[in-house]
Amino acid sequence: MSDFSCVITGGGDNEGPGGAAALRASVESVLGQSLRGAEAVVVLASTAAPAVRTAARALADRAPGRVRLLHADPAVRTTGALRNAGLDAAGGRYVLVLAAGERLQLHACRNLWQAGERSRADLIAGRWSQVADESGKEREPSWQGGLYARSRTLARFADAPELVVRDALVTGFCLRREAARRHGLRYEEDLTHGEILFGPLAAAAVGRIALVRRLIVTGRAVPDRARDLAALVEAHRRVANTLLARGLSELREEREKAFARDHLVPLARSFPHLPAARRDRVAAAAARALTGSFRDGPPDLPPLERVAVRLLARGDAEGVLTAAYALSRPATVCAPLTTGADGRVAWGGGPEGPGVDVTELGHRYRTFGGARLMNRLTRATADRGRLLLEGRLVLPGHGGPGPDAPLAATLEFRARGGARAVAFPVEEIRHDGNGISWRARADVARRLRPVGVRDTAWDARLTVTAGGPDGPRSVSDLFAPQDQVEGAVRFPARPWLGRLAGDTWEPYITLKDHFALRLTARRRPARTTHRLVRYATRFRPARKAKLLVRSLRRHLDRYRSRGFKVPVYNTWLTRLPVRRGSVVLESHMGTCYGDSPRALYEEIRRQGLRLRATWSYDPSPVGFPDDARLVRRWSWRYLWALARAEYWVDNQGFPQQLRKPRHTTYLQTWHGSAYKRMGFDETRVRLQNAPQRARLQQAVDRFDHFLVRSEHDVNTLARAYRLPEERLLRTGYPRNDVLIAERDRAETEGRLPRPPLAGALGLDDHKKTVLYAPTFRGGPGKQRRARLLLDVREFAERFGDTHTLLVRAHYLESARLPLCPPGAVVDVSRHHDVQELLALTDVLITDYSSIMFDFALLDRPVVLYAPDLEAYAAERGSYFDLREKAPGPVTETQEELFATLAELKKTDTRYADRRRDFIRQFGTYDRGDAARRTVAAVFAPGSSRGARHTIDLDHDRGAGR
Repeated sequence: MSDFSCVITGGGDNEGPGGAAALRASVESVLGQSLRGAEAVVVLASTAAPAVRTAARALADRAPGRVRLLHADPAVRTTGALRNAGLDAAGGRYVLVLAAGERLQLHACRNLWQAGERSRADLIAGRWSQVADESGKEREPSWQGGLYARSRTLARFADAPELVVRDALVTGFCLRREAARRHGLRYEEDLTHGEILFGPLAAAAVGRIALVRRLIVTGRAVPDRARDLAALVEAHRRVANTLLARGLSELREEREKAFARDHLVPLARSFPHLPAARRDRVAAAAARALTGSFRDGPPDLPPLERVAVRLLARGDAEGVLTAAYALSRPATVCAPLTTGADGRVAWGGGPEGPGVDVTELGHRYRTFGGARLMNRLTRATADRGRLLLEGRLVLPGHGGPGPDAPLAATLEFRARGGARAVAFPVEEIRHDGNGISWRARADVARRLRPVGVRDTAWDARLTVTAGGPDGPRSVSDLFAPQDQVEGAVRFPARPWLGRLAGDTWEPYITLKDHFALRLTARRRPARTTHRLVRYATRFRPARKAKLLVRSLRRHLDRYRSRGFKVPVYNTWLTRLPVRRGSVVLESHMGTCYGDSPRALYEEIRRQGLRLRATWSYDPSPVGFPDDARLVRRWSWRYLWALARAEYWVDNQGFPQQLRKPRHTTYLQTWHGSAYKRMGFDETRVRLQNAPQRARLQQAVDRFDHFLVRSEHDVNTLARAYRLPEERLLRTGYPRNDVLIAERDRAETEGRLPRPPLAGALGLDDHKKTVLYAPTFRGGPGKQRRARLLLDVREFAERFGDTHTLLVRAHYLESARLPLCPPGAVVDVSRHHDVQELLALTDVLITDYSSIMFDFALLDRPVVLYAPDLEAYAAERGSYFDLREKAPGPVTETQEELFATLAELKKTDTRYADRRRDFIRQFGTYDRGDAARRTVAAVFAPGSSRGARHTIDLDHDRGAGR
């Protein structure tokens, strides 16, 4: 008996594309397994193509001991019946089913077998990937990341709901053969996509289930949803009914939503690429197959996805096409919208039922000139030698021009990637209720003259002006499905380089569904020229020249790489002589001009010390001081400045790989007191290997001075980074001097007028300013997009009339904010100095960020929103109990947060004394003169390696590459 039997079918009624090649790839992946006890059981239908039969016989002859060939009875034709025959014939301890074209990874059988033997599980499942597009690229479903994050054993399938909520068990899993026969597990022979049902039935029947985080199967074909929609819906319904029969109604509802997102929404997205006749057929089939909750769209779906599913279930082909455009462009108004008496915005609505609420898209806050509007091309043809275009611009129901407003429009063709543009007048434009219809004729043959090189594609767009020349303008691309343009619509072209460069203008629809023109070669002279150019650029000498250019570019890239720069810097540049009085400053790895380095720089300028200041930036120098030399982080000029600097000043850490020269004094101002564990106290660091920890220690050993603001910093940060006492400067944080000055000013003069930044941000003096600044939740690496835990839109709806919310994502993260009422939410993530924001903030909302230690100095309300407090503290670790020492209330739900904000006066009274205790414990040395004391300790005469200087403001300002 073999260890593994892999059943592969050929010739079934719903076999995917590939034929003999697909069958051969699947069988060879079995033969190539590192587990030699794996056999392939090939089951062929009587209707299998001759090429498939020939390939199967050749494989069986090549490996007779590992490939068994079975010819099914002529009555057995469905794929489900063929797979059942394979299950009956399988002799391995474990059995796995592959569709033709699916391939096992090298160690797939071994990984599954080992997991099964170790866990004694009856079903063992792993990850799989599918062919994402026509290019053949593989992609795993996004939901697999959480399901297979770690290998584990389940007592029952409900412990991992994704197994049945998603189509997780369509491939990539095996069954213990004895368990499959004991439970009578069979494929439904009347079901086209029986694998969708078989996996959940197996998971529900067997006992223990083992999940393996390894990739098991690649090459799974994406089902043709337009062709097989009815079969997919039927398989889904049988799975849903199975869940309902087992009393798992919640999983059934989740299954409905997952099916809509995994199959129906992608089907809707494909509509622009389907011919019109097929769109109609698919919509009609969807109307017959989709019933129940699909008619109104599953309620938990995002609004545009719900719109697409609802229109698909109602058989509205034109509506689904519009929804497809909206799905790929959520900021574009693609269909008429209606606004109810309660201010809610709906898509559609009428006799067939109410519309879908799309208020959260924020379209009601966009005006005609500021909104992106869908401009549907309805006709594109030739008319008396000219290009005739007709279209319709959708108007938002709330902010479009009135029926009597004068309209003017211009059709423009612009060279792609260039600045050249040619405009044509629009001969007819009129308001038709919820849209603007227009018609234009363009004499492209006479007026559109390209050079003929690099300007062969021209995109069309329409500019509509309402209410006169100075009225609002809407600029829109022309959208159309791929079959919109008639194939015979062509116009002669006259390039400046002559007709050999191209002779015909050909309209086409781009991959982004935009109407455009391209210069093509239709006649023999131009075609011959194009062939010669193609040959000249692709024959052997030209290919060698291209390879040489690529090689030179690789060498140049190597000289610009960090791997080359680091040894050059450490070996050679650090030997350069010191430039007395030079200081390199950096804040948050060059991302901003702020924090304590900025405060020290401005104090140095105020005192008139003669220092040559260099600031690093990454990626942009915008916002950095004009009187300092600027160098891009990791550029050669940056490394040169570091190597020759007498002082380094930063708040995060200069690159760990760079050694500090012997003549340099390194002042580390640090970026905040610690609630979460840092340095060698972090679990992540403790789990690192010895060389990694040694590199961190070497980086920390470069510090000559380290600023602390309380004994809490000494007991946490200094200990966590193993800093000796003599390196600590108990001066407080220079960045907080402005906060203490603002507190003193507010106590003596009042809060008004606010700092000038309030006016620049458009803040209303009569509305409270709330700053939401969550902590960094990622790890080392590049900047990433974060999901805000606070529902910004909900905050704006509840408090927008009385509060303005400033949102500041962590500098290592970015967040996309929804469109909200004007003045309700402002994104300040890119503002350089957070202390300026704190000075004008009335209330701070944060979680575990060190910003709470700074803001408390203002003696203003702090509210902590920590919905994952227990999990975060367990995973990251903390230095104190946040609930016991927090300077304000700790809320764990959004409703609790909003209730606290609504009763803030009462809440703040209860926490006033506690906030002052918090300041005394964590801000002991913040007295308002930290910058002066730090400058005196580091740069003044008698300080370590210090000398008296006056500032030099006239040296060159540069930027490195």
